[in-house]
Amino acid sequence: ERPALQRLLRDAANGLVDIIVVYKLDRLSRSIMDFAELSKKFDEWEVSFCSVTQEINTSTSSGRMMLNILITFAQFEREVIAERIRDKMSASRKRGQWIGGTIPFGYRAQDRHLIPDEETGRLVPELFERFVKCGSARQVAREMNDRGILTRQKKKWATAHVYRVLNNHTYVGEVLYKGECYPGEHQALVSRELWDHA
Repeated sequence: ERPALQRLLRDAANGLVDIIVVYKLDRLSRSIMDFAELSKKFDEWEVSFCSVTQEINTSTSSGRMMLNILITFAQFEREVIAERIRDKMSASRKRGQWIGGTIPFGYRAQDRHLIPDEETGRLVPELFERFVKCGSARQVAREMNDRGILTRQKKKWATAHVYRVLNNHTYVGEVLYKGECYPGEHQALVSRELWDHA
């Protein structure tokens, strides 16, 4: 879905390209399957391929073999990088760190940490307490709207928004990761007793 690549392929298909030159093979593709498809198209359109920093000649069998080996390593490198990122995110979550994403209502982000928001942070315990008293998410949403309080996305409250707050472990000072709860680095906005009651 890379727009510049799509333009290049359209031009190649229309006979406007004789040779495609890249700095390194992995600048074009890091997927064996993708590159195999591109190679077929290059042959079909009679387009040559050249990598400036790697000795690749697609007109010989040894050149094509070298091309396949380099693509295999490029894909391996991409997958190793993805695994490292997943492992780092997993370790950060298990240490209770906030790693980004939607900031929960009642918090703000500062230096990659969740900090209670002065205005909306005090509303979270009120929301929990009101739900415990009335037992109706619809009623809580109605009351939030009557008070002119908007959600994090600046929308009116609906029952789904209330349930999202009530089920979010962030408010009790935890980080939920793959079904497991870990103590968070951030400050809780509601007590464990109120959380459990709600």
